[in-house]
Amino acid sequence: MKFQPTTLRYKNDDRPGTWPMLMYGLQWFLVTVPIIIVISSVIGSLQFHDLAERTSYTQKLFGIMGVGLFVQVLFGHKMPVVIGPASVLLIGIITSQTSQLSDIYTAVICGGALLFLISYSPWMNFLKEVFTSRIVVVILALIAFTLTPTILGLLFTGQPQPFLVLCLSLGIVFIMLLGNKFLRGVWKSSIVLWGLIIGTVCYVLIFGVQGIAMANSDGVTDSGFLLSGLSFNPGILLSFLFCYIALFINELGSVQSVGTAINVDHLDRRTKMGLRITGLMNILSGGMGVVGPVDYSMSPGVIMSTGCASRYTLLPAAGLLVLCAFFPGVVSMFAAIPRPVMGIILLYLMSTQISSAFQLIVQREALPDFDSCMIVSFPLMVAIVISFMPSTVVTSIPPVLRPLLANGFVMGVITVLVMEHLVFRKKSHK
Repeated sequence: MKFQPTTLRYKNDDRPGTWPMLMYGLQWFLVTVPIIIVISSVIGSLQFHDLAERTSYTQKLFGIMGVGLFVQVLFGHKMPVVIGPASVLLIGIITSQTSQLSDIYTAVICGGALLFLISYSPWMNFLKEVFTSRIVVVILALIAFTLTPTILGLLFTGQPQPFLVLCLSLGIVFIMLLGNKFLRGVWKSSIVLWGLIIGTVCYVLIFGVQGIAMANSDGVTDSGFLLSGLSFNPGILLSFLFCYIALFINELGSVQSVGTAINVDHLDRRTKMGLRITGLMNILSGGMGVVGPVDYSMSPGVIMSTGCASRYTLLPAAGLLVLCAFFPGVVSMFAAIPRPVMGIILLYLMSTQISSAFQLIVQREALPDFDSCMIVSFPLMVAIVISFMPSTVVTSIPPVLRPLLANGFVMGVITVLVMEHLVFRKKSHK
């Protein structure tokens, strides 16, 4: 099914009136906020001791996302594409928790610089050839599968009644799936926000407030406005390199899907500009010690449901995101979301991630024979085994190799590249 541009109420360069601009901007804001809240809360709970530090982290992330959205709409790809923290970078951060924050965010800076340089080079066409349909399918699925241990930890770690948490989790996700099927317009677009609200209310009613704003004693305390200094850890740099490969694919797919849906001109140039700004914003994010942004692929669904493809309607949303960064009281409420509710939202989001992978298999006819299926299945199994390895196995890996060999996502990407271009080279599918 293709989107018909003639049904659009507002096209890409149209400027709606003040009231429609504000209302559509509020809609984009509601779509963006839950992703920022969940990713920042998960990272904050891993890296910082108390609520104040997590609040500071979330404030910076709101500011970065608002500025990034503003710059993309006016100077980057110039399209209505929503921005948010890259969930694939969450994988790199989780697998690097024994390292210093400077190691992690130096890698984010380097990844952003790499994206920026690629946008000026002819490598983009080469990379499109390297990353065939099957490889993209595996990378999409790997993001979900390798975040499963994190989801389990958020749902059940420290919970006195895990069975009730399990029932609550499945119930909330089922409600969100029903909402995604039957709701329309802004109600459907903001289903993650409603999941956050309903999940938090239900959790408090069942378990009380004891699970709110729980500190994580394993975190590190370094929440200054800027990164204290650069620190180059070869293992972590290589680990994040593979994460940025996935981010690159995500960025290209999001921009091109929206561009095709609303039928804009000069799509290749817009894609390069979008990648360039994403690279710059990742450099800025790393410098401020927060996870980098990426354009999200949910935008076409929002555009189709509302009939508004005006890029200018995202400017009020960008302003609201920046405004949130200056109100720590509001942000602290977001940062205090119960950990099981974060797990519920991640469970739903990763289900949509796997759905995207399955959809791509059908659209591209990526698995025509048994060998093609093996190219996809074996890397996924490798990633799952590594993601659930006992801690004793992880600690036995030499420290310099641990960020690579103990990272299920990285090993999955390496395996699928070998399977596609070496083991089954003649079966390559583009």
